[in-house]
Amino acid sequence: MTLVQPFRALRPAPGRAAEVLAPPYDVLSSDEARVRAHGRPWSFLHVSKPEIDLDPAIDPHDPAVYAKARENLDRMVAEGVLIRDALPSFYVYRLTWRDRVQVGLALTASVAAYESGRIRKHELTTPAKEDDRVRQIEAVNAQTGPVMLAYRDAPGLDTLLAQVTETERAVDVTADDGVRHEMWVVDGPETVSQLGRMVDALPVLYIADGHHRSAAATRVAAARGGAGSHGWFLAVMFPDHQMTILDYNRLMKDLNGHSPAALLAALGERFEVRLADGPVRPATASEFGLFVDGAWYALTLHPERVPADDPVGRLPITLLSRNAIEPLFGITDQRRDKRIDFVGGGRGVEELARRVTAGEAAAAFSLFPTPMADLMAVADAGEIMPPKSTWFEPKLADGMVSHVLD
Repeated sequence: MTLVQPFRALRPAPGRAAEVLAPPYDVLSSDEARVRAHGRPWSFLHVSKPEIDLDPAIDPHDPAVYAKARENLDRMVAEGVLIRDALPSFYVYRLTWRDRVQVGLALTASVAAYESGRIRKHELTTPAKEDDRVRQIEAVNAQTGPVMLAYRDAPGLDTLLAQVTETERAVDVTADDGVRHEMWVVDGPETVSQLGRMVDALPVLYIADGHHRSAAATRVAAARGGAGSHGWFLAVMFPDHQMTILDYNRLMKDLNGHSPAALLAALGERFEVRLADGPVRPATASEFGLFVDGAWYALTLHPERVPADDPVGRLPITLLSRNAIEPLFGITDQRRDKRIDFVGGGRGVEELARRVTAGEAAAAFSLFPTPMADLMAVADAGEIMPPKSTWFEPKLADGMVSHVLD
């Protein structure tokens, strides 16, 4: 089974990338996207979040929203802001954020490999979010948001990608969040063939971010049937050792009838609890921070409560869920329960204290980031991680490359 293949990307014309590149559709609210796109007529947010060009009261899933996405994408092509490459190509994509650098390969990945488990997942999807991505793909007849994949132990491939970055780049843009996005087009037949062989030699790939996008692409492929470009989905793969997972923290809307003192006492049956002198950034999977009643506390789970051989059970969020969120807050379905909210690590633990202090929540927990090795162990075991377990940073830009479904 061929794992990946090159494709003819739809991408910004020379010199236009800075006008086009935008954060992923799912990290901004509609209001935030509207602010980001103000005065930027060619921002890809007009395609990925097209409700920003319609009445603010409109449902983001209204058919008019998807029609607007198609209209905006067509306009960008008609005006020459986006162009499509003539040759099937791979694209080397380098992200630089703070002191972290990761070099990956943009490609199209096999839907068949995803269905067979050679491209492995670790999260459940929600039907509403899947439906949204299916409608978006069908409306614009393209996949415009790449799935982030990880691969392990391929030093030869890493070296070849690094060699490509020594040639002339096609894109070099530093976004307003400080992330530098660079891209190189690889269309030489020999290098394209070499890259294809090296990736095909990998035993498996892992979905790091983009479960809804990959699931939606699979549904579109099933609906269209037969061979064609819809049998492949847009992705960028990176070596696992270069990828960064940040903490994905929890906000609790209420204390489930406990007073702060009673909550601390109950936690003390499972954790060592001590008052901290500032924000708590856990150093291990069994350590947590708690902000409640205006103060930070450091929590360390009793060792006998940490399972050694359970890839899901030893995750930071599983340990917190089983020992605090479920028994003390009465929340058993974090995917649907409205009494819990999530704050990605990119916003910092200070955001937790701010929101609790502002009255948006009654308490907050900070967690240790899920290790990349644990993510892959869960996927290899065919198991599923709890929702909102990982926050990858930096994020891929929407608009860098899109996969047109011919």
